[in-house]
This record gives sequence, C-alpha cells and structure tokens, in this order.
Amino acid sequence: MAVNSIVELRDIDFDQEVLKSEQPVLVDFWAAWCGPCKALAPVVDEVATQYAGKLKVAKMDVDRNQATPMRFGIRGIPALLLFKGGKVVDQIVGYVPKETIERSLAKVISATPESAPAIAVAASAAEESAPAPVTAGTK
Repeated sequence: MAVNSIVELRDIDFDQEVLKSEQPVLVDFWAAWCGPCKALAPVVDEVATQYAGKLKVAKMDVDRNQATPMRFGIRGIPALLLFKGGKVVDQIVGYVPKETIERSLAKVISATPESAPAIAVAASAAEESAPAPVTAGTK
C-alpha cells in the first residue's frame, strides 16, 4: 500500500475499524491475483489522500480474510463498500474511474450533521417568504 492512511483490515478487526468508526469508511475488497484490483489500487490511494480527515479508507484481502467478504455478499472483486454509521450505504463492483467513486462519496460526506442546520434554516426562510396559499371558497 502506497498511502500510510489506508488501514489493512482483517476479519478480526473489521467491526472495530469499520462498523464502529465515527467517520464514513470506504473498504476495498481485493486480491493479489486480481488484475482489475491492481488497476484500481492507485485510484483508491488517491481517494485516501484526497479525503484524509473526512473518510477512512481500508483494504481487505479476500484470500486471507474470507468471513467478512461472505458476510457482506462479496461475489466479485474489486468491490468497494461505503459504510456510514455501521451500515453499507453504497457498493461499487469492478474497476471504475475515480469520478464514480467521488460521486458515491459526495452523497455521504456532504450529508454531515454540520451541514444540516444550514439547509434547515434555508428551507424555513424560503417557507416564510412564500405567499400564503389561496383556499377555495374564500373571498
């Protein structure tokens, strides 16, 4: 692994590192013999560097750890699973361009609790400035 911030997962530490993580986690399920996995590795490294501090990026070798891939129904690799709050929120199978991964991440990373109040304030301000509805039968 070229990036120090990428966590190498094992079956034994998966729950602690992924399901109990405060941050969203992108898990790359891969194998050494898998050509598309090797092609995707630099993309995953870039994502880990770009989203450092906002996203935990981890890799799991499916040959050395078989229980977790079975638990999450991994049938093809590379497979990227995006977890938030201990649940799978998105899954990408096969080699994909970085933009595809970023679109998936944008849904999760932009939906942080810090951004919610601003959206709620904007929505209530819009409601206050909207004209009152006209009801039938009133003059």
